[in-house]
Amino acid sequence: MASNATHYNNLTPAKPLDKATLNKMVFRSLNLQASFNYERMQAAGWLYCILPGLEKIHSDNKEDLKLSMEHNLEFFNTHPFLVTFVMGIILSLEQQKADIETIRAVRVAAMGPLGGIGDAIFWFTLVPITAGITSNMAINGSLAGPIMFLLIFNIVQFACRFFLMYWSYNLGTKAIDILTANAKEFTRAASMLGVFIVGALTSNYGGTTVATVIENGDSPIVIQSILDGVLPKLIPLALTLGLFFLMKKKNWKPVTCIALLLVIGLVGAFFGIFA
Repeated sequence: MASNATHYNNLTPAKPLDKATLNKMVFRSLNLQASFNYERMQAAGWLYCILPGLEKIHSDNKEDLKLSMEHNLEFFNTHPFLVTFVMGIILSLEQQKADIETIRAVRVAAMGPLGGIGDAIFWFTLVPITAGITSNMAINGSLAGPIMFLLIFNIVQFACRFFLMYWSYNLGTKAIDILTANAKEFTRAASMLGVFIVGALTSNYGGTTVATVIENGDSPIVIQSILDGVLPKLIPLALTLGLFFLMKKKNWKPVTCIALLLVIGLVGAFFGIFA
Protein backbone atom coordinates (compact mmCIF):
# COMPACT_ATOMS: atom_id res chain seq x y z
CA MET A 1 0.00 0.00 0.00
CA ALA A 2 1.51 3.33 -1.06
CA SER A 3 2.21 5.91 1.65
CA ASN A 4 0.61 9.36 1.52
CA ALA A 5 3.78 11.04 2.85
CA THR A 6 5.40 13.49 0.44
CA HIS A 7 8.70 14.14 2.22
CA TYR A 8 10.96 12.75 4.91
CA ASN A 9 10.97 14.00 8.50
CA ASN A 10 14.72 14.64 8.56
CA LEU A 11 15.67 16.71 5.50
CA THR A 12 19.36 17.02 6.36
CA PRO A 13 21.41 15.36 3.58
CA ALA A 14 23.12 12.17 4.70
CA LYS A 15 26.81 11.36 4.39
CA PRO A 16 27.92 9.84 1.05
CA LEU A 17 27.82 6.06 1.00
CA ASP A 18 31.16 4.28 1.28
CA LYS A 19 32.57 1.91 -1.35
CA ALA A 20 31.95 -1.16 0.80
CA THR A 21 28.21 -0.40 0.92
CA LEU A 22 28.03 0.32 -2.82
CA ASN A 23 29.89 -2.91 -3.60
CA LYS A 24 27.61 -4.86 -1.28
CA MET A 25 24.57 -3.56 -3.16
CA VAL A 26 26.15 -4.44 -6.51
CA PHE A 27 26.43 -8.07 -5.43
CA ARG A 28 22.90 -7.96 -4.01
CA SER A 29 21.67 -6.89 -7.45
CA LEU A 30 22.28 -10.48 -8.60
CA ASN A 31 19.15 -11.41 -6.60
CA LEU A 32 16.91 -8.80 -8.22
CA GLN A 33 14.53 -11.37 -9.71
CA ALA A 34 14.72 -13.94 -6.91
CA SER A 35 11.20 -13.04 -5.70
CA PHE A 36 9.72 -11.98 -9.05
CA ASN A 37 5.91 -11.90 -9.14
CA TYR A 38 3.26 -10.59 -11.52
CA GLU A 39 1.85 -8.02 -9.11
CA ARG A 40 4.93 -5.87 -8.44
CA MET A 41 7.45 -7.84 -10.51
CA GLN A 42 10.98 -7.04 -9.20
CA ALA A 43 9.86 -4.79 -6.31
CA ALA A 44 10.90 -7.09 -3.44
CA GLY A 45 14.25 -7.82 -5.07
CA TRP A 46 14.76 -4.10 -5.71
CA LEU A 47 14.23 -3.25 -2.04
CA TYR A 48 16.57 -6.06 -1.00
CA CYS A 49 19.25 -4.66 -3.34
CA ILE A 50 19.25 -1.10 -2.01
CA LEU A 51 18.38 -1.82 1.63
CA PRO A 52 21.98 -1.54 2.94
CA GLY A 53 22.19 1.96 1.46
CA LEU A 54 18.79 3.01 2.80
CA GLU A 55 19.68 1.80 6.29
CA LYS A 56 22.82 3.97 6.32
CA ILE A 57 21.11 7.02 4.81
CA HIS A 58 18.18 6.91 7.26
CA SER A 59 20.11 5.49 10.23
CA ASP A 60 19.09 8.44 12.43
CA ASN A 61 15.35 8.20 11.78
CA LYS A 62 13.50 4.89 11.74
CA GLU A 63 10.29 6.51 10.50
CA ASP A 64 12.10 7.83 7.43
CA LEU A 65 13.58 4.38 6.83
CA LYS A 66 10.09 2.93 7.04
CA LEU A 67 8.78 5.48 4.51
CA SER A 68 11.70 4.80 2.19
CA MET A 69 11.24 1.03 2.33
CA GLU A 70 7.52 1.44 1.74
CA HIS A 71 7.73 3.49 -1.45
CA ASN A 72 10.67 1.42 -2.73
CA LEU A 73 8.46 -1.64 -2.48
CA GLU A 74 6.13 -0.32 -5.18
CA PHE A 75 6.01 -1.72 -8.73
CA PHE A 76 9.45 -2.02 -10.30
CA ASN A 77 10.74 -3.69 -13.45
CA THR A 78 13.93 -3.07 -15.39
CA HIS A 79 16.78 -4.93 -17.07
CA PRO A 80 18.45 -7.11 -14.40
CA PHE A 81 22.00 -6.49 -15.66
CA LEU A 82 21.61 -2.69 -15.71
CA VAL A 83 19.64 -2.25 -12.50
CA THR A 84 22.60 -0.66 -10.69
CA PHE A 85 22.13 2.38 -12.93
CA VAL A 86 18.74 3.01 -11.30
CA MET A 87 20.09 2.09 -7.88
CA GLY A 88 22.81 4.74 -8.04
CA ILE A 89 20.39 7.50 -9.04
CA ILE A 90 17.80 6.63 -6.39
CA LEU A 91 20.42 6.31 -3.66
CA SER A 92 21.77 9.73 -4.64
CA LEU A 93 18.28 11.24 -4.27
CA GLU A 94 17.71 9.40 -0.99
CA GLN A 95 21.01 10.75 0.32
CA GLN A 96 19.93 14.30 -0.59
CA LYS A 97 16.57 13.65 1.13
CA ALA A 98 14.63 14.63 -1.99
CA ASP A 99 10.84 14.59 -1.70
CA ILE A 100 9.28 11.15 -2.08
CA GLU A 101 7.23 11.99 -5.19
CA THR A 102 10.40 13.07 -6.99
CA ILE A 103 12.13 9.81 -6.07
CA ARG A 104 9.10 7.86 -7.31
CA ALA A 105 9.02 9.74 -10.62
CA VAL A 106 12.76 9.37 -11.22
CA ARG A 107 12.64 5.65 -10.40
CA VAL A 108 9.93 5.08 -13.01
CA ALA A 109 11.67 7.29 -15.57
CA ALA A 110 15.02 5.54 -15.09
CA MET A 111 13.83 1.95 -15.16
CA GLY A 112 11.91 2.24 -18.45
CA PRO A 113 14.60 2.81 -21.13
CA LEU A 114 16.94 0.17 -19.72
CA GLY A 115 14.89 -2.74 -21.07
CA GLY A 116 15.57 -1.97 -24.71
CA ILE A 117 19.15 -0.84 -24.09
CA GLY A 118 19.98 -3.94 -22.03
CA ASP A 119 18.47 -6.31 -24.59
CA ALA A 120 20.44 -4.60 -27.36
CA ILE A 121 23.71 -4.87 -25.43
CA PHE A 122 23.39 -8.40 -24.07
CA TRP A 123 20.87 -10.53 -25.99
CA PHE A 124 21.25 -8.96 -29.46
CA THR A 125 25.00 -8.27 -29.43
CA LEU A 126 27.15 -9.80 -26.67
CA VAL A 127 25.52 -13.23 -26.47
CA PRO A 128 25.26 -13.94 -30.24
CA ILE A 129 28.85 -12.83 -30.91
CA THR A 130 30.35 -14.61 -27.89
CA ALA A 131 28.27 -17.76 -28.41
CA GLY A 132 29.12 -17.82 -32.11
CA ILE A 133 32.85 -17.77 -31.40
CA THR A 134 32.92 -20.11 -28.40
CA SER A 135 30.37 -22.62 -29.70
CA ASN A 136 32.64 -23.32 -32.66
CA MET A 137 35.41 -24.12 -30.17
CA ALA A 138 33.06 -26.43 -28.26
CA ILE A 139 31.94 -28.19 -31.46
CA ASN A 140 35.60 -28.92 -32.18
CA GLY A 141 35.92 -30.56 -28.77
CA SER A 142 37.61 -27.74 -26.88
CA LEU A 143 36.64 -27.36 -23.22
CA ALA A 144 37.81 -23.76 -23.43
CA GLY A 145 34.68 -22.88 -25.46
CA PRO A 146 32.05 -22.93 -22.67
CA ILE A 147 34.59 -21.64 -20.14
CA MET A 148 35.41 -18.63 -22.34
CA PHE A 149 31.70 -17.95 -22.93
CA LEU A 150 30.96 -17.85 -19.20
CA LEU A 151 34.06 -15.75 -18.50
CA ILE A 152 33.35 -13.15 -21.20
CA PHE A 153 29.64 -12.91 -20.39
CA ASN A 154 30.16 -12.51 -16.65
CA ILE A 155 33.12 -10.14 -16.94
CA VAL A 156 31.02 -7.82 -19.12
CA GLN A 157 27.92 -7.96 -16.92
CA PHE A 158 29.86 -7.39 -13.69
CA ALA A 159 31.80 -4.54 -15.29
CA CYS A 160 28.45 -2.96 -16.23
CA ARG A 161 27.03 -3.47 -12.75
CA PHE A 162 29.98 -1.85 -10.94
CA PHE A 163 30.54 0.96 -13.44
CA LEU A 164 26.87 1.96 -13.58
CA MET A 165 26.50 1.93 -9.80
CA TYR A 166 29.37 4.36 -9.20
CA TRP A 167 28.72 6.46 -12.31
CA SER A 168 25.01 7.03 -11.70
CA TYR A 169 25.48 7.51 -7.94
CA ASN A 170 28.02 10.28 -8.54
CA LEU A 171 26.03 11.96 -11.33
CA GLY A 172 22.57 11.61 -9.78
CA THR A 173 19.64 12.51 -12.05
CA LYS A 174 22.00 13.87 -14.74
CA ALA A 175 22.83 10.26 -15.58
CA ILE A 176 19.32 9.75 -17.03
CA ASP A 177 19.78 12.52 -19.59
CA ILE A 178 23.21 11.22 -20.59
CA LEU A 179 22.00 7.63 -20.99
CA THR A 180 18.82 8.44 -22.90
CA ALA A 181 20.29 11.15 -25.16
CA ASN A 182 21.14 8.66 -27.92
CA ALA A 183 19.37 5.59 -26.56
CA LYS A 184 17.15 5.12 -29.62
CA GLU A 185 20.04 5.27 -32.10
CA PHE A 186 22.23 3.03 -29.94
CA THR A 187 19.50 0.41 -29.52
CA ARG A 188 18.81 0.36 -33.26
CA ALA A 189 22.51 0.04 -34.15
CA ALA A 190 23.10 -2.73 -31.62
CA SER A 191 19.97 -4.57 -32.78
CA MET A 192 21.10 -4.39 -36.41
CA LEU A 193 24.50 -5.78 -35.42
CA GLY A 194 22.79 -8.59 -33.53
CA VAL A 195 20.61 -9.49 -36.53
CA PHE A 196 23.72 -9.49 -38.75
CA ILE A 197 25.50 -11.85 -36.34
CA VAL A 198 22.50 -14.20 -36.15
CA GLY A 199 22.39 -14.28 -39.96
CA ALA A 200 26.09 -15.09 -40.12
CA LEU A 201 25.69 -17.85 -37.53
CA THR A 202 22.79 -19.33 -39.51
CA SER A 203 24.90 -19.42 -42.66
CA ASN A 204 28.00 -20.74 -40.91
CA TYR A 205 26.46 -23.43 -38.70
CA GLY A 206 23.27 -24.31 -40.58
CA GLY A 207 24.08 -27.77 -41.91
CA THR A 208 20.66 -29.06 -42.96
CA THR A 209 20.77 -30.45 -46.50
CA VAL A 210 18.34 -32.37 -48.69
CA ALA A 211 19.46 -35.89 -49.58
CA THR A 212 16.76 -36.52 -52.19
CA VAL A 213 18.09 -37.46 -55.63
CA ILE A 214 15.75 -37.95 -58.60
CA GLU A 215 16.88 -40.63 -61.05
CA ASN A 216 17.26 -39.25 -64.56
CA GLY A 217 19.26 -41.73 -66.60
CA ASP A 218 22.94 -40.91 -66.52
CA SER A 219 22.28 -37.44 -65.06
CA PRO A 220 20.47 -37.76 -61.72
CA ILE A 221 18.86 -34.61 -60.42
CA VAL A 222 20.36 -33.61 -57.06
CA ILE A 223 17.82 -31.43 -55.28
CA GLN A 224 20.42 -29.90 -52.98
CA SER A 225 22.49 -28.70 -55.94
CA ILE A 226 19.43 -26.98 -57.40
CA LEU A 227 18.71 -25.29 -54.05
CA ASP A 228 22.34 -24.18 -53.75
CA GLY A 229 22.07 -22.66 -57.22
CA VAL A 230 19.09 -20.60 -56.06
CA LEU A 231 20.60 -19.61 -52.69
CA PRO A 232 23.28 -21.42 -50.65
CA LYS A 233 22.08 -22.48 -47.20
CA LEU A 234 18.47 -22.03 -48.29
CA ILE A 235 17.13 -24.77 -45.99
CA PRO A 236 18.76 -23.37 -42.79
CA LEU A 237 17.52 -19.90 -43.75
CA ALA A 238 13.97 -21.19 -44.31
CA LEU A 239 14.02 -22.99 -40.96
CA THR A 240 15.31 -19.88 -39.16
CA LEU A 241 12.69 -17.61 -40.73
CA GLY A 242 9.98 -20.19 -40.03
CA LEU A 243 10.93 -20.34 -36.36
CA PHE A 244 11.04 -16.54 -36.18
CA PHE A 245 7.52 -16.40 -37.64
CA LEU A 246 6.22 -18.96 -35.14
CA MET A 247 7.71 -17.15 -32.14
CA LYS A 248 6.92 -13.62 -33.30
CA LYS A 249 3.48 -14.05 -34.86
CA LYS A 250 2.14 -17.22 -33.26
CA ASN A 251 3.67 -16.70 -29.80
CA TRP A 252 5.37 -20.09 -29.78
CA LYS A 253 7.81 -20.75 -26.96
CA PRO A 254 11.46 -21.59 -27.76
CA VAL A 255 11.08 -25.05 -26.19
CA THR A 256 8.14 -25.78 -28.51
CA CYS A 257 10.22 -24.69 -31.51
CA ILE A 258 13.07 -26.96 -30.43
CA ALA A 259 10.63 -29.87 -30.16
CA LEU A 260 9.32 -29.08 -33.66
CA LEU A 261 12.86 -29.10 -35.07
CA LEU A 262 13.50 -32.44 -33.38
CA VAL A 263 10.38 -33.96 -34.94
CA ILE A 264 11.20 -32.54 -38.39
CA GLY A 265 14.75 -33.87 -38.12
CA LEU A 266 13.69 -37.36 -37.04
CA VAL A 267 10.95 -37.66 -39.67
CA GLY A 268 13.18 -36.25 -42.41
CA ALA A 269 16.05 -38.57 -41.54
CA PHE A 270 13.74 -41.61 -41.30
CA PHE A 271 12.33 -41.06 -44.78
CA GLY A 272 15.71 -40.10 -46.22
CA ILE A 273 14.72 -36.51 -46.97
CA PHE A 274 17.60 -34.96 -45.04
CA ALA A 275 21.21 -36.02 -45.34
